[in-house]
Amino acid sequence: MEGDIFSGIGNNGTQVNGRVMQTFQRSFGQVQDILDQNRLLINEINQNHESKIPDNLTRNVGLIKELNNNIRRVVNLYADLSTSFSRSVEGSVEEESAGKASQKRIRSG
Repeated sequence: MEGDIFSGIGNNGTQVNGRVMQTFQRSFGQVQDILDQNRLLINEINQNHESKIPDNLTRNVGLIKELNNNIRRVVNLYADLSTSFSRSVEGSVEEESAGKASQKRIRSG
């Protein structure tokens, strides 16, 4: 995972675990696929608009609905990513705190 965007992110040098990284990579891949599809939709919408052909303009209604749904999906994926990232950071902070607490020496009286 070296060189990935998130490879070293963590609190005080801790690594984000592999499962979280896989989730990020899968989600970013899905987002990129949707954005690529949106680019094609936008191009087709623009061509239909420029043609001013009534059937093409009518088709744009459906294409714009599809574009809006895709945007909604991207927003949801980013929201899920944000939640996953927050939970992973919280988990690593809790693990680190628990590790430090167990490393403290107990003074004998």
